[in-house]
Amino acid sequence: MPNETVFTYGAPALKYGNGASEEIGYDLKQTGANRVLVLTDPGIAATGWPQRIVTGLESYGLHAEVFDGVHVEPTDVSMSKAVEYARGTGPWDAFVAVGGGSTIDTAKAVNLLTSNDGELMDYINPPVGGGRAPSAPLKPLVAVPTTTGTGSESTTVCVLDVLSLRVKTGISHLKLRPTLAVVDPQLTITQPAGVTAASGMDILCHAAESYTAKEYTQFERKKPEQRVPYCGANPVADMFAERALTLLRDALPAAVANGDDLRARENLSLAATFAGMGFGNAGVHIPHANAYPIAGQVRDFVPDGYPPEEPLVPHGMAVSLTAPEAFRFTFEAAPERHLRVARLLGPDVERPNDDADYLPTVLRSLMSRIGIPNGIGAVGYSESDVDSLVEGTVKQQRLLATAPRATTEDDLAGIFRRSVSLW
Repeated sequence: MPNETVFTYGAPALKYGNGASEEIGYDLKQTGANRVLVLTDPGIAATGWPQRIVTGLESYGLHAEVFDGVHVEPTDVSMSKAVEYARGTGPWDAFVAVGGGSTIDTAKAVNLLTSNDGELMDYINPPVGGGRAPSAPLKPLVAVPTTTGTGSESTTVCVLDVLSLRVKTGISHLKLRPTLAVVDPQLTITQPAGVTAASGMDILCHAAESYTAKEYTQFERKKPEQRVPYCGANPVADMFAERALTLLRDALPAAVANGDDLRARENLSLAATFAGMGFGNAGVHIPHANAYPIAGQVRDFVPDGYPPEEPLVPHGMAVSLTAPEAFRFTFEAAPERHLRVARLLGPDVERPNDDADYLPTVLRSLMSRIGIPNGIGAVGYSESDVDSLVEGTVKQQRLLATAPRATTEDDLAGIFRRSVSLW
């Protein structure tokens, strides 16, 4: 088969800036919507932002209601409850997601399953679910991120935990991409330091993984109908990734240290936006694949800044915990790209003798500075858990296919073992 010669780029319409969330009523009015469901989680609901957005929608003559039952790190059970609520109170002409990736992903599932028949498992990616594609158009979805990192406002992916299988998986289809991303840095000031740190590492890994991903020309040529949104590293995604890394290197530590630093929040919001536009087309690879079982198999870890009611490894934290060793593994496939990421993130970090250790050194330094746990051992895992973690990772073939270097189960096990403690 000949190699691919075409890459694709897609993104939602974007509205960025302080006060952008005040204009959502105007934007939805242009779509012809009348009834709008605003989805959020209890923590964000308590800030008052979702209700302010409802007030703004009503000022444009729209009927709006709030569903505040989104579960942080959503599950098949929590998403099904949200879908049941929306089906029972609808029909809805449009949706607004106000929150982090959990809320935006839940809104994607609600939009999908109120516009199409069937149940959640029908659409979840194989081999976990049926991999069914939506047959009917979805309604307008406005994504309003209140955390800086998820990138879900730009992507075609909805991520969730399937509780019965203890696996994190998702739904991926072009129709899931939000219609409009409204990025208002003012809404991110309420993020606790721990949430800022974890979601900020998600920005970093989105950018670094998309930049070091297998290049689009290295994939087999596909027919137009067979192309997937994650098409590999490409010039457009590279541009966004480099800008995201440059903004993040100073903004992330500053925002963690002082959440009221509006300039840092603005730059971090821009970094998250650029990284989302990059990885939403190029894709991510090993750190994200490893993150799914790390989050899905958690036993008793409770992170700072998140709801204390149940164990949780936040997505951005889970992604970061094996990133240093994952990038050490992939270094030989694209040395110059790994060195470029290291230079952008840590221009003041002394370059080690072994070039393969440069990016891991930069990552470890930043992670320890902003309070990320010291490896998977610090969130409750040991070497005895490695086989189970690898089993969860190999189910993420959609992500592993984008890695610049092919992985075996032994390779993944080595990455996990070296990530039990990072420093």
